[in-house]
Amino acid sequence: MNYFLTGGTGFIGRFLVEKLLARGGTVHVLVREQSQDKLAQLRERWGVDDSRVKAVIGDLTSKNLGIDAKTLKSLKGNVDHFFHLAAVYDMGADEESQAATNIEGTRAAIQAAEAMAAKHFHHVSSIAAAGLFKGIFREDMFEEAEKLDHPYLRTKHESEKVVRNECKVPFRIYRPGMVIGHSETGEMDKVDGPYYFFKMIQKIRHALPQWMPTIGIEGGRLNIVPVDFVVNAMDHIAHLDGEDGKCFHLVDSDPYKVGEILNIFSEAGHAPKMGMRIDSRMFGFIPPFIRQSLKNLPPVKRLTAAVLDDMGIPPSVMSFINYPTRFDARETERALKGTGIVVPRLTDFAPVIWDFWERHLDPDLFKDRTLRGTVEGRVCVVTGATSGIGLATAQKLADAGAILVIGARKLERLKEVADELESRGASVHAYPCDFSDMEACDEFVKTVLDNHGHVDVLINNAGRSIRRSLDLSFDRFHDFERTMQLNYFGSVRLIMGFSPKMLERRRGHVVNISSIGVLTNAPRFSAYVASKSALDAFSRCAASEWSDRNVTFTTINMPLVKTPMIAPTKIYDSVPTLSPDEAAQMVADAIVYRPKRVATRLGIFAQVLHALAPKMAEIVMNTGYRMFPDSPSAAGSKSGERPKVSSEQVAFAAIMRGIYW
Repeated sequence: MNYFLTGGTGFIGRFLVEKLLARGGTVHVLVREQSQDKLAQLRERWGVDDSRVKAVIGDLTSKNLGIDAKTLKSLKGNVDHFFHLAAVYDMGADEESQAATNIEGTRAAIQAAEAMAAKHFHHVSSIAAAGLFKGIFREDMFEEAEKLDHPYLRTKHESEKVVRNECKVPFRIYRPGMVIGHSETGEMDKVDGPYYFFKMIQKIRHALPQWMPTIGIEGGRLNIVPVDFVVNAMDHIAHLDGEDGKCFHLVDSDPYKVGEILNIFSEAGHAPKMGMRIDSRMFGFIPPFIRQSLKNLPPVKRLTAAVLDDMGIPPSVMSFINYPTRFDARETERALKGTGIVVPRLTDFAPVIWDFWERHLDPDLFKDRTLRGTVEGRVCVVTGATSGIGLATAQKLADAGAILVIGARKLERLKEVADELESRGASVHAYPCDFSDMEACDEFVKTVLDNHGHVDVLINNAGRSIRRSLDLSFDRFHDFERTMQLNYFGSVRLIMGFSPKMLERRRGHVVNISSIGVLTNAPRFSAYVASKSALDAFSRCAASEWSDRNVTFTTINMPLVKTPMIAPTKIYDSVPTLSPDEAAQMVADAIVYRPKRVATRLGIFAQVLHALAPKMAEIVMNTGYRMFPDSPSAAGSKSGERPKVSSEQVAFAAIMRGIYW
């Protein structure tokens, strides 16, 4: 037999061609001129040459599919089955492109089939042709379709109407359900249908342990079928005698509800399952105009759009959560009786679907999540860049190709660092600045903007820490003043200086090196923690104002890091700390992913404990305060004697790794 296919190189088409080749026929595939390489690759997959699978150059949106007269003449009378699969299968596609492909493309396919004098025309429609019909939609129903407002639903309905009203070749219509990957291999070509929710499931998996039940949604029944069932059924029915003029629903006769589907794929992806599913239809008692008014409130619209965008879910998909249609498939079941061609249960093949998606289709696989991809050629400012976290961060940015601006107080050391970074091939610009001096901060901002025009990333790292009990600080108010001057006012001065250009360009990221002490309320660090808390609060307020202008803030509640800043406190030599390079990696991740906050799990736990059981948290911190003494210098001693560290102190510090004591 001889076959002709539109969409033969598409997802369903490539599997159908394989089935048709197994019948020993010759397959003609419509391809664009520029797509011949794709067909050549598929021939290798099918294990055939161009004598079995022949390319027919044309275009779906042109009359007679754009096939030249000579080729049409050669095909006339030589096509037993014409399969029209080419269509837009994308819920997010614009209406114009869907109409051109789905409706006019179908009309062109019919013209070509008639010009070839094809014996049978097979139109692959979709259950979308039923619109949002409420109830059971039979295979002999068509005009009864309802709610065809969505372009995808409308164009699929209209393309089927073209076949019914205009096709003179004996035709058969197939309405597959939501087609997903192969039930044995998981193979799929794009994210569509239920795949849109996989990223949400993955994010939940990363945030929560698998055993923790969650609360989710319930909705209508979504009819999901694997591509191998669709192709096997279509191949069998197409070759049966006496079935012309009929429509076949290639669907699951027992479809799952939305919540069940999400739970099945949550289990497949090792994510928590929804212990409780709230059916959105329970809110049906609320008048529609009130629901619509709430949805149209600007904050609600922005929040909804932000969440859907983060999850990669097109807004139009949400309108199908309460899908109201069930599909009768009696004709299909009759035609397939005794063949063994059945829809496998989703629970049986969901793991291979998930595995293929995570290995090949996860959108994050195609995003450049490297530091180089984020900062190369961009102006990045690092304060306090001559030692510790600042130096390690500057080295990472230099190696990633950033236009690096570094600032610090000591000119000689600043030049040494600049030379070292330039020796690594970096573009480095060093400007001395005492960031506790507001006039010096203003001059630094002016110099950077004059020389570079703008700043893409500002890393407020320069800081001062004082470890001293309040009992020893009653006559040292200047400790609080100078700590606030550098840690808070200096950072805010830079933010206020660089932000106007960021806002003008609608692009900018501020990374503030804060402290785990802000989360734990660390004793002995009242001056330091207060200054960092002030900066955290300022950044949250600024982020609320600039959220819609793409100027973002990340606060890093940094745990204890072995830097020159903690060197005077000798007891820290015996407790677990991060290395500067580990801390710099936290900064790099913050630059790449732009989270609101970066913190250790212990830091987050401490914050939760302070919120839920503040007295308990206070007792824990007070225990640590009593266990670790002030340093001799903080107490006013000049002996320089190294304090002895007990095994109890080491054990306590190990349990509370990263917390300041």
